[in-house]
Amino acid sequence: MTLTTILIYVAIAAVILTAIVGFLKKGKVNWVLTFLQNYCGALFIFSGWVKAIDPLGTAYKMEQYFGEFTSVFEPTWFSFLGPLFPFLSEYSVGFSVFMIILEIALGLMLIFGIRRLFTSWVFLGIVIFFTILTGFTFLTGFVPEGVNFFNFGSWAAYTESNMKVTDCGCFGDFVKLKPKTSFFKDVFLLIPAIIFVVAHKKMHQIFNKEIRTGVLAISIIGLFIYSLSNYKWDIPHADFRPFKIGADIATTKAKEMEAAGNVQIIAYKLQSKSDPGKVVELSYDVYMKEFKKYPKAEWTVIDQVKTEPAIEPTKISDFEISSLDGYDAADELLSEEGYSLWIVCHKLKGVNELNKVMVQDTTFDVDTAGVKTIADIQEKEMEAYQMNWDEEYSEKFATAINPFVEAAKKDGVDAHVFIGKFGKDEVLDFKDKVGPDATYYTADDILLKTIVRSNPGVVLVKNGVIVHKWHVKKLPPYLQVKSQFGI
Repeated sequence: MTLTTILIYVAIAAVILTAIVGFLKKGKVNWVLTFLQNYCGALFIFSGWVKAIDPLGTAYKMEQYFGEFTSVFEPTWFSFLGPLFPFLSEYSVGFSVFMIILEIALGLMLIFGIRRLFTSWVFLGIVIFFTILTGFTFLTGFVPEGVNFFNFGSWAAYTESNMKVTDCGCFGDFVKLKPKTSFFKDVFLLIPAIIFVVAHKKMHQIFNKEIRTGVLAISIIGLFIYSLSNYKWDIPHADFRPFKIGADIATTKAKEMEAAGNVQIIAYKLQSKSDPGKVVELSYDVYMKEFKKYPKAEWTVIDQVKTEPAIEPTKISDFEISSLDGYDAADELLSEEGYSLWIVCHKLKGVNELNKVMVQDTTFDVDTAGVKTIADIQEKEMEAYQMNWDEEYSEKFATAINPFVEAAKKDGVDAHVFIGKFGKDEVLDFKDKVGPDATYYTADDILLKTIVRSNPGVVLVKNGVIVHKWHVKKLPPYLQVKSQFGI
């Protein structure tokens, strides 16, 4: 589905709603304003709904934004805002749920005409907020590597690879929009948002105040419970990501990589080192003939213009899993025959703290012949850094993951633990103290978040195909899984 298709369906819904409102109000409405109310309301409800299905997706996207805002504001006069973004990042899930519910609630408030002045201003505010996010995403394409966003004089020609956040997440993972498209969509929405503020008294209202308030209250409570159910208690009931149940990861990755390898370079973009704002684009043939005119000491190739691949790449192309020794184990894992388990942990929960530990202090004697013997061994207390793993997180492994893996291994099912954001030493410590008896790997945390919306999460794979996925709180006994899938 494309943005155009979505907008057409929303327009059809808005026409139907407008006809219903006209019937209820006996034609005494401002038809244009009523249509705009219903159109924007339906769009916000749909946009919020596809995000409510997967609140963690929006939370992860907000974490990306907050991380970029921190680095952008830090060297500027707005550095005082810097500490705000790490704080918001810590509470990104709660912020995500709040924004999703607010978006859907605003849609309902527009359609029902609830508190028109308040709704108009809040709608304008949230559209401005979305415009800032999508505008930042799009405009960073003009900011060369190493240049701060607010250093406008050093901006250069638009280069897609310059963008730090590659999509806005306006419709979650349901539809991926180009940043430019997202930005102009939100700029367009500013028009009805301003109209609502100016003409709020002319906006329609349907039903009486008690019914309107009741519908809104019930909807907010229901949406809150629904959002929690899609990440707190279970994985989303609908999966819009490429690692969905039934996805053939091995075959898809092979096809995407082949398609990527067949693209042709048709032009090069070069940036002057002495004048970062100067960017030239040369066709492939011209560059091959005249590359000596652009020496590396004076020019940098900042982008390659390529033909579109026959198959659009997804996150599956980024499926890279590293062993603790550093070699790429992705192909080995995907080619594994039969059933296997992936235990996915995008971020282990624990802190590296300075603790007092007991060590053995050994004293040696050396005789006249130079032979060294142990004279004494004493326990000595000293301070050392140790990983202290979160008790609640560890309990999930002790009560659910570890028994499941142990039972599966007795049936010859190999288990692999994928861990993000931690190095080899921490992973080995986790394996020794908390995790199951399995093979451990490291991977990009964003990839792991995409595979399953649970930390930890369990994925059942057969011959490179995802058979099923479970939230840790919904992981059934192994015998039930064995019976269901004929392991």
